[in-house]
Formats: sequence, C-alpha cells, structure tokens
Amino acid sequence: MRTVKPMTEQVPNKFKRKLALAVALAIGLPAACLAQAYPSKQIRIVVGYAPGGTTDIIARVLANRLTTTMGQPVIVENRAGAGGNIGAELVARSAPDGYTLQLGTAGNMTVNPSIYTNMSFDTVRDFQPISLIATLPNLMVVNPKVPAKNVQEFVAWAKARPGQVFFGSSGTGNTPHMTAELFNLAAGLKMVHVPYKGSGPALTDLIGGNGVQVMFDNMPSAIGFARNGSLRALAVTSPKRVASDPNLPTISESGYPDFQVVTWFGLFAPARTPADIVERLHREVAEAVRSPEVQKKLIELGSEPTSNTPAEFAALVKSDLVSWAKVVKAANIKAP
Repeated sequence: MRTVKPMTEQVPNKFKRKLALAVALAIGLPAACLAQAYPSKQIRIVVGYAPGGTTDIIARVLANRLTTTMGQPVIVENRAGAGGNIGAELVARSAPDGYTLQLGTAGNMTVNPSIYTNMSFDTVRDFQPISLIATLPNLMVVNPKVPAKNVQEFVAWAKARPGQVFFGSSGTGNTPHMTAELFNLAAGLKMVHVPYKGSGPALTDLIGGNGVQVMFDNMPSAIGFARNGSLRALAVTSPKRVASDPNLPTISESGYPDFQVVTWFGLFAPARTPADIVERLHREVAEAVRSPEVQKKLIELGSEPTSNTPAEFAALVKSDLVSWAKVVKAANIKAP
C-alpha cells in the first residue's frame, strides 16, 4: 500500500512559507504571530565611554545576565568620545529593532544637551527609554601624594593653589565633571578640568600622578582603587553614607550640608522601537535588576539596583534635562 505524504511535504520548500502565511491569515492570527520571535540574533549594548569606567562595568553586568535569560549573546561595544555623544549618536541612528541599545547616563543624556551646541541627536525625540538599572553617588578620590585626609584638608590645600589643582573626569558634561564644578562653586575653589574619554584612562592618570590630583568619579569604577590603597577616598556625594562603605563620610556632613549628587544609568533603545520589543526588554531588565547575582554585584560597587517603567524613566529624563540646564548656566560650562 502506497503511503501518501502530508500536503505540506508535497509542496516545494520555497512555497511553504507562503502557504503558512495564507493559512494564518485565513484563520485570523494576529500579525505579531507571523513575525520572527525577538530576539533571534546577537544584541549589542553600546557604551559611549572607554572600557573600565562605571558605565562599562554596569553594562557588562547587565549583558551577562541578559545573555542567560534572553537566549542570545548580548555584547558590550565601547564607542568612546565627545562625552558619550558618539555612542549615543550611533544608537539614535540604528534600526529600531531592539538589536542595538545604549547604556545611557544622566551625563550624556541630560547634561550634554545643555553643553554641546551641535548635538547630532535629541534625547527625547530620538530615544525610547527602557528602564533604569542603577543609581549611585560619586566618590571624591585623590592621589595618595595629596596631603589631605578629609574634605576640609583638601579644600585648604586647593585654596592655596588656585588654578594649579587639576581634576579628571570621564568627559565634558558627565556627572563626574559636573560634580567637580559644583564643588568648585560650593567650596570657592578654582580647580581646572581635564576631560578624558572615560573613567578608565582618567583613573590611570590619577593613580600615576600624571596631571590630575583629584576626581569625583562614579563610585563603581573608583571604589576598588580606594580599597586597595591606589587612591585615597575622602567622601561620597550621596545624601547618606553608602552601605558598602559606611566609614566614608558624605560631603554634606564634611562642611557642605546642601551638597549632594546622585547619578543614574539606564537602558535606551532607538525611538520607534516596537512596543512589544520595548516591553520585552523592560521585563528582562527589571528581572535582571531584581536577581540576587546582579544585586550583589551592583551593591558591592556602591550602587543601588533600581528599575522603573519606560514612562517613569522618560519623565525622569525630561526632569533632569531642565535641572542640569540650570546648573550648566550657573557654572558657565561649555564644551571644549
């Protein structure tokens, strides 16, 4: 007796997809069911700074977790320069398909628009916020050769050297830069800014005593060097002491009660990314931030794991754009 093959096996392969589409349309399946499931290939998270800085560290913690949970490789790609603008521009111009994302910061996304006159992207128009990942203070660190054991001693030392004390940062407009400028105003100092293409190279020069004596760097990238003695930590910029290093005083309790800076890091997609992909990414990030292993790593770095909804994140971005614009104007900060 001759066996008759099912109809789909008799149809040439090149017609099978058309047949499946016709059947699906005939029974009324939604269009989303016809699309290839997301993600179906490698995802990249662009970091607009050099390797070794806080943004890079947090991006890699997140990427490792998402690689496990999303079933596709998630890699970090560093595109340093222009205070994070180069990496942001790459993402803004990428296809809105969920495969090119940005680990953005309060600096490049909400400070830079007030500093750079020829921005190639618009923070609100060109990006879709996904979720916060972490908030954290900055850490005031000095080269061990600086003869200051606390904030008050540093201020006295720096005031005796107007224009001769240099502070490094991960780039013009980033929160390490802005924090130092705020400290200049608060303490009546005249420290000089030296921008780098990320915290990594700035910290290298600070440790080596090459041209900079102090930084107000994001805590995750600087705290390890303070713990091993390569740098001396003087204070944190948060309103309260951090749980990971409770012996470190705050700047506000070191003679400047109104001084506090807390920065954030979050995931962005290009604008017009489909809503279902945005929702999938938000869900994955929120679950990653809640996971014990990610929480442990972020807390050890002195940061606070934090997630929010895309709408809440978008509102925060808009609010910070206004707040930082006022600071930039008061300090008369301009791009080099």
